[in-house]
Amino acid sequence: MSFEKLLRIPNDRIAVLIGKSGNVKSKIEQLCYVTLDINGETGEVFIKTDGNVDRIQPFKAMEIVTAIGRGFSPEHAMSLLKGENALHVIDLRDFAGKSNTNIERIKGRIIGEGGKARKNLENLTGTFISVYGKTVSIIGDTSKLRLVVDAISSISSGSMHGAVYTKLEAANRKNKQEKMKLWENQDVFY
Repeated sequence: MSFEKLLRIPNDRIAVLIGKSGNVKSKIEQLCYVTLDINGETGEVFIKTDGNVDRIQPFKAMEIVTAIGRGFSPEHAMSLLKGENALHVIDLRDFAGKSNTNIERIKGRIIGEGGKARKNLENLTGTFISVYGKTVSIIGDTSKLRLVVDAISSISSGSMHGAVYTKLEAANRKNKQEKMKLWENQDVFY
């Protein structure tokens, strides 16, 4: 079964997708068993496989191309191939309506002064976050995505940063305690 998908990414992200001497494009093609046909004028990226592919890799190629289009570096986008990592895109118009002023205000709240808020969110959740255009995109383990999406939604809706960080820290403590209980409940044989 072959696979074909047409995506569109912003024109200013095409050079990043191709990479120096085509190295990013080649790496995606090799790791995901796909062919990328990139139109630099329209921003269209045609992803296809040749022949039988029953792997999930073509779908990962779509996520990687989308992630690069949403402002992630190729290195961060490639982390989608590791473990249970996935991409989640939040449209800020869901919080701000069509007002560009409100979108910019929310983007400022998510990024924070000198990028501090975004970095705190990344550190507390073990994810990568990109604020680009009218979207906020997150790459991370599927178990962490819900936490960071809720945190970004709270900040976008006006919650105080400190309260959001406290909630994330509590979730991390709870997660650690659950892991400890799993280890405690294991029968150990010598």
